[in-house]
Amino acid sequence: MSALRLTKKERQSYLSQALEQNPFLTDEEVAKKFHVSIQTIRLDRLELGIPELRERIKHMAEKKFDHVQSLSPSEVIGEVIDLQLHKNGISLLEIGLEHVFERNQIARGHILFAQANSLAIALADWKVALTGNASIRFIRPVQLGEKCIAFATVAEAHDSRLHVGVQTKVQEEIVFQGDFEVYRVSDDRGN
Repeated sequence: MSALRLTKKERQSYLSQALEQNPFLTDEEVAKKFHVSIQTIRLDRLELGIPELRERIKHMAEKKFDHVQSLSPSEVIGEVIDLQLHKNGISLLEIGLEHVFERNQIARGHILFAQANSLAIALADWKVALTGNASIRFIRPVQLGEKCIAFATVAEAHDSRLHVGVQTKVQEEIVFQGDFEVYRVSDDRGN
């Protein structure tokens, strides 16, 4: 897609494709991408029957997904949007005041790590799972108000271990990535 003006039909086609590929895009982000006003994007969405961001996220969260066994819902950092045990998952975390350093409004590193780590553990189809090893990389600071979307994928699965890759993005930009080794812990009954 070039910077040239698109026809309404072309723009709506690209809009539909863009939101299908990344339902977390805001109207502002899409308007900037297509060099049109936010109102134009809102009208296009209405004509196409595409709900606003909050409704798209709510719809994704209401979709049926596998039940997390290894963590209670309150232990997952961020909101789980999609989860397929031993396969992949997505979580969303909006960075609030409680997540940032006071003086510079940058998210604390352990918050991004916790989102990725808890999502990696949530993928395990075991009652008790822990992180055995993690290799992480912070790519750029995350600011107050930014929405962090973590995408986790199981790279390898064994009887008692999972190797999970996680990428966290703000908009389309990767801000954090990690490789997690999650292992199964047997409970007292030998399960």
